[in-house]
Amino acid sequence: MTPSPDRSRTRPARESRGRVTHSMEAILTDAVALLDEAGESALTFRALAARLGGGVGSIYWYVSNKDELLDRASDHVMADVLASTEAHLTMPDPIDSLRAIAVTLFEAIVERPWLGAYFMRNTDVQPNAMRIFERLGQQAMRLDLSSQDSFHAVSAIIGFVVGTAADLGQRPPPEVRNGTVTREEYAAEHLDGWRELDPEEFPFVHHILEDFASHDDAEEFRAGLDLLLAGLRLQAGR
Repeated sequence: MTPSPDRSRTRPARESRGRVTHSMEAILTDAVALLDEAGESALTFRALAARLGGGVGSIYWYVSNKDELLDRASDHVMADVLASTEAHLTMPDPIDSLRAIAVTLFEAIVERPWLGAYFMRNTDVQPNAMRIFERLGQQAMRLDLSSQDSFHAVSAIIGFVVGTAADLGQRPPPEVRNGTVTREEYAAEHLDGWRELDPEEFPFVHHILEDFASHDDAEEFRAGLDLLLAGLRLQAGR
């Protein structure tokens, strides 16, 4: 990756113009709040400046553009994830540590659906995300895997966690959001459509239909994670 420009050389000149009226902490806290309320479309420099009670110039002193703001806001949230995983680093079984860290990251992204798109997108400005990656990697190293297998293991875990969490965090369809139907009615309607599929052409769908009808998303995630980690345990010969 190309290192980010060193802003420290230009900051004194900008500061002399008196534009800096907010701290980076305040900017990122309010940026996260806007993202939580209405997603990426709500986060504009004008909306953020209005929330902070100042002009957009003071925001540009800290970040160059919206992409950088999104990356830094994502990493701001990752600080809490990093703190929450601290207790999971010294479990006797590294597989248990990997599971606990993965679940913590999953829950954070499910809670904030916008987060998955920016996790580790630009590690030049995302040190907390890089540390989460490192923590997973150190647990993989405890399994005495090769460097390549360790890399593949951590990449697979992150891909599964982020992808599943982002999928579960998608906005409900319009008819659910506007109250035309409930979530349960919406799901039942689609299940009825599945039941009408030809069982000879779709034997798997009919095989799992009732399990799918009563499944819990979080339980499904944990089951999939356990299958992935069971494979990793076999690879490590444990």
